[in-house]
Amino acid sequence: MIQSVLYTASATAEGGRDGRVTTSDGQLDMSVATPKELGGPGGATNPEQLFAAGFAACFHNALQLVGRRAKLDTTGSTVTAQVGFGRATDNPGYGLQVDLVVTLPALDVESARQLVAKADTVCPYSNATRGNIAVTHEVLAN
Repeated sequence: MIQSVLYTASATAEGGRDGRVTTSDGQLDMSVATPKELGGPGGATNPEQLFAAGFAACFHNALQLVGRRAKLDTTGSTVTAQVGFGRATDNPGYGLQVDLVVTLPALDVESARQLVAKADTVCPYSNATRGNIAVTHEVLAN
C-alpha cells in the first residue's frame, strides 16, 4: 500500500504478445512480438524487455538517490536488468526472475554492496517484486 498516489502511468495492450502497446500520453507506441526463443517471430520488443528497462531505470534512480544521501560517488554507475522468463516451479503457469548487474566504478566493493542493499529498500520495483519473484544483485566495483 502507498500513502498517496503521486503519479499514475497508464498503458494499453492490444493483441497480447504479438500486438501493440501504447501509453495514454503517447510517449510509448510500439509493436510487441514474442521472441524467437519462445517460438515467435521476434523483430519487436517484448514485455520482458519493457519490464527489464523499467526495473533497470528505477533501480538506478534509487541507487543515485541513496548515493547522494550517503555522499558516495555514483559517477559512471549503470544498472542492467536481465529478466528471465520460464515455467514456474510452484504452479502450472510461467514466472519471471531478475538478475540486476550494478556497476559502481567509483566505489570499493564493500561500499558498493552496502549502497545496492540500501537502494533495494528504496526502489519501488524491488519493493513490488520482493517475495514474488527471485531477484539477485551482482555488484561490480573497484
